[in-house]
Amino acid sequence: QVQLVESGGGLVQTGGSLRLSCAASGRTGSTYAMGWFRRVPGKEREFVAAIDRDGSSFHYARSVKGRFTISRDNAKNTVSLQMNSLNAEDTAIYSCAAGALFSFSVEGSWRYWGQGTQVTVSA
Repeated sequence: QVQLVESGGGLVQTGGSLRLSCAASGRTGSTYAMGWFRRVPGKEREFVAAIDRDGSSFHYARSVKGRFTISRDNAKNTVSLQMNSLNAEDTAIYSCAAGALFSFSVEGSWRYWGQGTQVTVSA
């Protein structure tokens, strides 16, 4: 079992940056691929980014590629999401996920989830 806790969300202006972090505990960290998803109320959860177990392979949604960067520190059991050039369409609840069973971009593929952190981008 893995527990995930996100932090770093908040309110930012268009064009600004935020850095999200996810701390993993339990049967942790380096055992699993890690990822980020986001959800806007009333819509399905959307894949954002993923990183493999040793941090050598990255995957991004087309909408964030070039603006967001995912990274991990296996010694600290953390994964981060650096978000730059934010715009209103990035407003969502961002959730950390661990343990992809097959496709990184498929929500049902992931075994463990955090509660999420709100990111709001104002005009």
